[in-house]
Amino acid sequence: MARMRAVDAAVLVLEKEGIDCAFGVPGAAINPFYSALKARGTVRHILARHVEAASHMAEGYTRAKAGNIGLCIGTSGPAGTDMITGLYSASADSIPILCVTGQAPRARLNKEDFQAVDISAIAKPVTKWAVTVMEPYQVPMAFQQAFHLMRSGRPGPVLIDLPVDVQLAEIEFDIDTYASLPVYKPAITRAQAEKAVAMLNEAERPLIVAGGGIINADASDLLIEFAEITGVPVVPTLMGWGTIPDDHRLMAGMCGLQTSHRYGNATMLASDFVFGIGNRWANRHTGTVEKYTAGKKFIHVDIEPTQIGRVFAPDFGIVSDAGAALKMLLDVATEWKTAGKLRDWSGWAKECQARKKTMKRKTHFDQVPLKPQRVYEEMNKAFGRDTCYVSTIGLSQIAGAQFLHVYKPRNWINCGQAGPLGWTLPATLGVRAADPNRDIVALSGDYDFQFMIEELAVGAQHGLPYIHVVVNNAYLGLIRQAQRGFSMDFEVSLAFENINTVGHSEVGYGVDHVAVAEAMGCKAVRVRRPEEFAKGFAEAKRLMKEHNVPVVLEFILERVTNISMGTEIDAVVEFEELAEKNEDAPTAIVLLD
Repeated sequence: MARMRAVDAAVLVLEKEGIDCAFGVPGAAINPFYSALKARGTVRHILARHVEAASHMAEGYTRAKAGNIGLCIGTSGPAGTDMITGLYSASADSIPILCVTGQAPRARLNKEDFQAVDISAIAKPVTKWAVTVMEPYQVPMAFQQAFHLMRSGRPGPVLIDLPVDVQLAEIEFDIDTYASLPVYKPAITRAQAEKAVAMLNEAERPLIVAGGGIINADASDLLIEFAEITGVPVVPTLMGWGTIPDDHRLMAGMCGLQTSHRYGNATMLASDFVFGIGNRWANRHTGTVEKYTAGKKFIHVDIEPTQIGRVFAPDFGIVSDAGAALKMLLDVATEWKTAGKLRDWSGWAKECQARKKTMKRKTHFDQVPLKPQRVYEEMNKAFGRDTCYVSTIGLSQIAGAQFLHVYKPRNWINCGQAGPLGWTLPATLGVRAADPNRDIVALSGDYDFQFMIEELAVGAQHGLPYIHVVVNNAYLGLIRQAQRGFSMDFEVSLAFENINTVGHSEVGYGVDHVAVAEAMGCKAVRVRRPEEFAKGFAEAKRLMKEHNVPVVLEFILERVTNISMGTEIDAVVEFEELAEKNEDAPTAIVLLD
């Protein structure tokens, strides 16, 4: 046993639990915690420019590698409320992050003290646990409980709020005998797996829907094995993209209203059985439940019991960690295959492949200003199979999901349910902090990029290089497209005559992103014409390698391009021409705009 401040004990627990990186902004009420971090010197700290950004950096850090938990830190009052968006985003996508905030002294709580707010009450709806620790000796135990909760069952975030006098109080603590609490994850039973495989075996046109829970469980290899042993095609959700390589013979495309493939929607409509694993039937994947479920049977496997039946009742629900489920299902399916009991779905798989080859959207446009589809075509050429893409929301993300290719888990890092603008840049910095060697490309529209553009300085200061592709049409593109339903184009234009860009070819596009990036200590490249693509990508890569800073690669787009989407998976509106020899599309209403 040793006598120490409560915050010193907290930092020792962080070390034991594997934390070696934090993102945050110091302040008066959290300075004791920072003094403990400084004294130990074991946790790298990356200073954010905005506290919300620190929470998104922590998200990116967690999402980048299996087993990671991102740590974000802020002072009392507005620092905690700023991080609520990150907690909401992490909670919605089952991402464990730990948020630590400072608080006014205990004697000043409920007295409207300066920057004192009941942050644990505010955070409760968007965390697995939010607590203001009122007794000094409970501080290390609170951190122990936090890691137990973040890792058990459905992963998610925790907030620990520390009054400044609690941080400074001395306690007796023995770190040498400290042990992490056991992690609980539910697991499928043998009987459940046998019933599931028996139900699957009755289907003629089955699909596996692979969700983000498979990536959380680090079980993508098991998914591929299960798909290959059964021969059942796979439809990844947006959060599960990368669980199976895009060019795998059983990858059947994504389904949905926006971030989907035409062949993925057509295959879903043609199926008669859906085996969902680690997914949540998000509305952008399903559209209306009646249309999505018509003529099909469903199995749903999820780690969280309350997810089963939340959107619609499956024919069979199984509460299990996705990795445990896939391992048992693979064992049963292998036995059935060896015994000659497993059905042959090779004909159905070939049908799915045929749709994948023929039902494509056109990407090769030569117009100036550029069409976004061409940008993604060129990105596929410029970036390799190991590239990790990071994005959040907007037409840029939707088109990215329709046209880019992902081949590995955690190579599409996306804020799925919350979709806050500004998420991309700080989340990408978190991904880079977690992995110094990966090829990382962020993808933003101009508005997402502008939301937290100040965080470019963090990348420059801390040496966190990556390429940030910005597709600039000077519009809130997705909102503008949605406003078509109201016959308006109202307060969604970002264009203005920037007096500093007079004489530039992009005059009228408003913010000069190249100038801002360079002012933040980064580098930038602008591409305006198709013949500049190859040179632009090469220059961005050179600058990033040479200067070890983020590089903004901006593409000047035509002001208005509507991206394929719809209200149902059988009613996706195609606003642009389809690819050649591609007129056999029952899922698409062709409307040239």
